[in-house]
Amino acid sequence: MSTIDKLNDLQHRRSVIEQGGGADKVKKQHESGKLTARERINLLMDEGSFIEIDAFVKHRGTEFDMPATEAPGEGVVTGYGTVDGRLVYVYAQDFTVIGGSLGEMHAKKICKVMDMAMKMGAPIVGINDSGGARIQEGIDALSGFGEIFYRNTIASGVIPQISVIMGPCAGGAVYSPAITDFVFMVDKTSQMFITGPQVIKAVTGEDVSFEQLGGAMAHNSKSGVAHFVSADDKECIEQVKLLLSYLPSNNLSDAPVYETNDDLNRISDKLTAIVPDDANKPYDMKEVIAEIVDNGDFFEVHPHFAQNIIVGFARMNGRTVGIIANQPKVLAGALDVNSSDKAARFIRFCDCFNIPILTFTDVPGYLPGVSQEHSGIIRHGAKLLYAYSEATVPKINVIIRKAYGGAYIAMSSKHLGADMVFAWPTAEIAVMGPEGAANIIFRKEIANAADPVAARNEKIEEYRNKFANPYVAAARGYIDDVIEPDSTRPRIISALEMLASKRENRPAKKHGNIPV
Repeated sequence: MSTIDKLNDLQHRRSVIEQGGGADKVKKQHESGKLTARERINLLMDEGSFIEIDAFVKHRGTEFDMPATEAPGEGVVTGYGTVDGRLVYVYAQDFTVIGGSLGEMHAKKICKVMDMAMKMGAPIVGINDSGGARIQEGIDALSGFGEIFYRNTIASGVIPQISVIMGPCAGGAVYSPAITDFVFMVDKTSQMFITGPQVIKAVTGEDVSFEQLGGAMAHNSKSGVAHFVSADDKECIEQVKLLLSYLPSNNLSDAPVYETNDDLNRISDKLTAIVPDDANKPYDMKEVIAEIVDNGDFFEVHPHFAQNIIVGFARMNGRTVGIIANQPKVLAGALDVNSSDKAARFIRFCDCFNIPILTFTDVPGYLPGVSQEHSGIIRHGAKLLYAYSEATVPKINVIIRKAYGGAYIAMSSKHLGADMVFAWPTAEIAVMGPEGAANIIFRKEIANAADPVAARNEKIEEYRNKFANPYVAAARGYIDDVIEPDSTRPRIISALEMLASKRENRPAKKHGNIPV
């Protein structure tokens, strides 16, 4: 065979692989509202930058019909390229090839690209679209899952790991995304579940659809497994690229810095009037965030889950910050089981990847109730305390309004190691709200008064004037400064610049034991 013949043979082999499961299956994929694995990768990567590896890998299955089964690319496309000029590794399961099922060599391809991402210190994006373990390969398929989970765990906190669910992800396959940092899902075309509707029906008798059980909104709003939901594959990929723009490539580097035309000394008059005079009246904390960050751009994470707390990324003077904020519009901003989990997980991610943490506090306390106590609010709430205490990145807190009791401590207080704590004049920092405190402290005076209602109102006002303000805490040094709301942005940026060289050591240990 001549060199030309060999080149033609190479090109023919490659073209067969690139066709995946063939035109009919590609058509079926498109008809179901999904792109192919290669189309997804091409959308993610800078044009012409994707380099495929292991295209010619084949399975070694010998049981059932596997010897006669051709699986181009072994059902997964792997490789590397650039996203906005930065190195990123990727694997995308190909549903057109044996339903994207995971077998021994399919897993080896994924493991190889994960190992490369670790060695080179670059993010990895895994696009999941698979029927699950390849049953014909039995224990070899299970072994493959285990190898992937192990690598996910070792890579955690070293490189950003992003999982994109763009089809089914069932059984053991769900645990790889669960270990990774962020999970994206596509509405109506992606599902995640341990056991499917048929098994649930057989075991518990419950009738449930795929979408109700493990659809994008189920996991974005109820379970909290997924962080983002998109209308289609294209929108999802755009969101992934936007997320990557906020993140460093690894735990030893910083996030990219962007030029900004937003004046670092910008004053916002809107902030002066944003907090209502009535302490029990809600307002939208997202409006506060938008007034402070560069160009009002806030990339919210977990927007549909535990909405009483807000987490997400923004930039301050071109540099990435992670934001955690109570949301007075939902449950008055009280902390509960889910919001504690949501915030703690996000704080730990920021700390892993050198992203400063900016907190906006307006919290009346922990959500009361039998359900919360029996669901473990003590254990879950402790995660938030642990995460803030453990974090060594710059930590800045702005107390906007309420900061009561244990929730005051939990929300990045000075006592948990916050570097700078600012308070607006509207801040109320106390053991509890004035109404509850007056009922306890002045119980006898109120009971013995000629007009108990008037006496109670008088004592509430007395307590509010004495303690429901930022100055008692400032007098103790627990607040570094009481600031004018309109100058919040320049004060935060000044603090971030001051804290840029922060170094903080922790006692030598293998790792702590967070109350999971």
